[in-house]
Amino acid sequence: MALIFPNRSRSFDEARKGVRFTGYDGMFEVRFLVEEAALGNAITQNSSEAAYLNAFDAARSSIQEAASRAYQHRRGNNFTLTAADFR
Repeated sequence: MALIFPNRSRSFDEARKGVRFTGYDGMFEVRFLVEEAALGNAITQNSSEAAYLNAFDAARSSIQEAASRAYQHRRGNNFTLTAADFR
């Protein structure tokens, strides 16, 4: 099955300085973390949680595309997306 993203929820991970979200392959949940650097220039050293979530929302389509590519290359249930995944 293809990876889908029916749940638009996402959360800020303060410890890892990124945004977490989930995708689904059939009945299997696949967890993702988008690193700070992958969220672009909108994020600075002292950015708030809202800034991270807004940056994620602004790039949601490209983030989901990168997540799908990462999942196609290596099936698993836990992925970290870095800036390199968006090139």
